[in-house]
Amino acid sequence: MTNTTENTESTILKAAKTVFLKKGMDGARMQEIADEAGINKALLHYYFRSKQQLFEAVFLNAFSLLAPQLNYILNDDSSVQDKIIKFTHNYITFISQHPYLPNFVIQEINRNPDFAIQIKERPQFPDIKKFKIQVDLEVKAGVLKPIKAEQLFINIMSLSIFPFIGKPLLKAFLNTDENTFSNIIEERKTVVAIFIMNSIKA
Repeated sequence: MTNTTENTESTILKAAKTVFLKKGMDGARMQEIADEAGINKALLHYYFRSKQQLFEAVFLNAFSLLAPQLNYILNDDSSVQDKIIKFTHNYITFISQHPYLPNFVIQEINRNPDFAIQIKERPQFPDIKKFKIQVDLEVKAGVLKPIKAEQLFINIMSLSIFPFIGKPLLKAFLNTDENTFSNIIEERKTVVAIFIMNSIKA
């Protein structure tokens, strides 16, 4: 792959991310992405045949940045509490910068169940084996209340992801504007970890 090709693809992915962030998957148009990238639509279609293919490329590009961060946190030598603090902070920070990702994953898994398998096969996909061992050890040592590591991990992911998936509904329930909701999300970078740790500390 030549530098020109790499640069063009990089420019397209950056432009697509900008448009998807503003319009979402459904609202984005290929012409808008081409305009944002400063290229014609024909050249855009040369690199990416469809909006779906382009969105998948944007997602995988973003995932390749997030996955190593999470994998490192899950497999370092810190305590379960420190892992929860770092995981929730890093995850919520990242998704705040890429808010279209959770809905895209759900959409793709519903449309194509094998998509989850494709993601799992990506390099640096988060591995929770060490996390599971640590949780079991800390439960046995009396540091944590009895809880299965799988349930704990689901709680962490659910509390971190749902505000992004349910944003329109939550904004309605809470009667908040965009700026206020963004502040609430910012607070959740620490609130989620505190809530979880208070629920499982022995």
